[in-house]
Amino acid sequence: MSLSELSDTQRDTRELARRFADEVVAPGAAQWDRDHQFPAEIFKQLGELGLMGVCVPEDHGGAGSDHLSYVLVLEELSRADAGVGVTVAVHTGAGTLPLLAHGSPEQAARLVPPLAQGLELAAFALTEAESGSDAGALRTRADAEGRITGAKQWITNGSHAHVFLVFARDPDERVSAYVVRRGAAGFRPVREEDKLGLNSSSTADLVFEESPGEALGAPGAGMRVALATLDGGRIGIAAQAVGIAQAALELATGYARERQAFGRAIGGFQAIAHKLADMQTEIEAARALTWRAARLKDAGRPHTVEGAQAKLFASAVARRQTGEAIQVLGGYGYTKEFPAERYYRDAKVTEIYEGTSEIQRLVIARALLGEAARD
Repeated sequence: MSLSELSDTQRDTRELARRFADEVVAPGAAQWDRDHQFPAEIFKQLGELGLMGVCVPEDHGGAGSDHLSYVLVLEELSRADAGVGVTVAVHTGAGTLPLLAHGSPEQAARLVPPLAQGLELAAFALTEAESGSDAGALRTRADAEGRITGAKQWITNGSHAHVFLVFARDPDERVSAYVVRRGAAGFRPVREEDKLGLNSSSTADLVFEESPGEALGAPGAGMRVALATLDGGRIGIAAQAVGIAQAALELATGYARERQAFGRAIGGFQAIAHKLADMQTEIEAARALTWRAARLKDAGRPHTVEGAQAKLFASAVARRQTGEAIQVLGGYGYTKEFPAERYYRDAKVTEIYEGTSEIQRLVIARALLGEAARD
């Protein structure tokens, strides 16, 4: 699927996100990275434009667009600043949409509109110190009244979110899902991670001490909620990876046109030209996989494998091609004078969160081989 095949609404949404990314996000990205600053005002502005709830129905405060439009927004925001991109991805894909999919009508009507309008932020709290890829090993517990005790680790938006989707083991030893609001008794962020990249996003540890939680979905359905959320979330991270890689390509291409060596632009040398050609080809392939997964989700069709394929491939492309952009820029690429090194740092985590690349391969292999892949 190419840009020419997008609907008018999809093209308009992409253009709106692109203009905002270029005019508002990109100018501040380097400073946010240096200062490890969470640009809270950006998300309020995105909310005013309808970009914090792109694929949320209008009757719940969203823009009422489809999942592909949402993916287009994530790609454009991540092209300007990957930290902003992941904040929106987790807020929408892992925080807001599960409330619509698994909450009661009353919960959706009460909780979703402020999120879709950018008045509040959402977070997804599954990972623990000893429960990452093995999500079922979580130790956080909830009693019969929904009071939660435990700790969560590496929670995106953790220090700034208002609504948290929390997974805990209930009295019957089943994993259930709960909603916890910012300011709940006994609940607090306790540490902000000092990360390699994505320094404009919040990644925090959380502590719960008999904190009141509101059940989301049926008792014991927590793993089903979590896995369904991750299926869609992987598409969003693939879009983030595509955006980062696209930024690296644009930087390297512009530099190759301007930088002179041996009396001509370095883009005229085959070694550089072929490098850029390979970058563009891989990025377009990653984009195609990502858009395919989004279209399947829009159609209500299974997309577990396709989302895993998109994330696996796009994250590898982002990590590899941001490195190639540094190579094109040479010594300048290794300095903070140009954003190539930031793209490189930001790209790596796309191979880790929302399911590592190793887990994506496992998902794909199990679908391909069936029970043989479980031995």
